[in-house]
Amino acid sequence: MRRILSLIVVGLTFWAVTANAAEVNLDEAIQERVLGDPNAPVTMIEFSSLTCPHCADFHKDKLPEIKKKYIDTGKVKLVYRDFPWDQAAAAAALLARCSPPDRYFKFLDALFRNREKWISENPIEGLTRLGKMGGVSEDKFKACLSEGKIMDDIIKSRMEGAQKYEVSATPTFIIKGADGEEKIEGDVDLEEFESTIDKFLP
Repeated sequence: MRRILSLIVVGLTFWAVTANAAEVNLDEAIQERVLGDPNAPVTMIEFSSLTCPHCADFHKDKLPEIKKKYIDTGKVKLVYRDFPWDQAAAAAALLARCSPPDRYFKFLDALFRNREKWISENPIEGLTRLGKMGGVSEDKFKACLSEGKIMDDIIKSRMEGAQKYEVSATPTFIIKGADGEEKIEGDVDLEEFESTIDKFLP
């Protein structure tokens, strides 16, 4: 685990360039990302890597249905936690963190939808182009790559997932309610999500 994290940090240090740190709003970049009503009775924590194909499938095929049935109706809030497996995933997480908080989940969707394209290129060049299309300038992205506190927060998210929730695969979900919590790992069908969430609804 520590070796993986060291490689991620070293790789991003290699990519980082001198940039204006004033481009980055640190408070926004490190705040928790929540989709839905913060007071929803059920919390769904997602640990994902932006280079993970099963994570991309979840965001494409299952999250829209979960959002419609549970999140938009105030029953569930989704808390997204970064769990990057490699340098490219960490760089993509940084790009999403640099986007305006109210556009964060749209950025995640764009990153997952275009995953194969930006991974197959030089990831930084591909992410830079994607960022420009979504309103994150090249200078701002460079500043994010140079700002160590954001990467520290991403690493903290990954460490918490591994240590507190024993996350060892992505995506992993922790479904929590007043009566406890359950873990869902990997590529499972929509029915399993629904039956687990329903257990914790009041």
